[in-house]
Amino acid sequence: MKTITRIWKVNGEEKTVKVPPMRRLLDVLREDLGLKGAKEGCGEGECGTCTVLINGAPMVSCLIPAGQVRDGTEIMTVEGLEKTEGGRLLQEVYADKGSAQCGFCIPGMILSSYALLSRNPNPDEAAIREAHAGNLCRCTGYQKIVEAVQAAARKWPGNK
Repeated sequence: MKTITRIWKVNGEEKTVKVPPMRRLLDVLREDLGLKGAKEGCGEGECGTCTVLINGAPMVSCLIPAGQVRDGTEIMTVEGLEKTEGGRLLQEVYADKGSAQCGFCIPGMILSSYALLSRNPNPDEAAIREAHAGNLCRCTGYQKIVEAVQAAARKWPGNK
């Protein structure tokens, strides 16, 4: 089987991977790099549990062939959020607001929240809901997630 070598910046660290070009990014992150935060829910890009940030934009990693991720691409998984002030803040407010129950959707939700607040530190409710479209939550419901993002926005780095 043909393989390609890619060099990515994953959670701030340079990683070299050698993979078949059509292997899903989700599988490379979980199986090759040991980053288990992104999960497979639907495998069709409809639930958001496999969301990662690619060059700052939320993307569903179950639909992305590793061969399409170019050298030098910055990938952030939920594990990488611990290295950022905003990521730690989001984890804290999600817990404080009761926005996480089973936890299955939370990595995708928090990464989507992080991407939103990084580009718009003062979003209104409509912007928050739009930023989380495609991330399904069956336990908590979206109102608690909206409240968590609003709370995080009030304390967002540079927004104090």
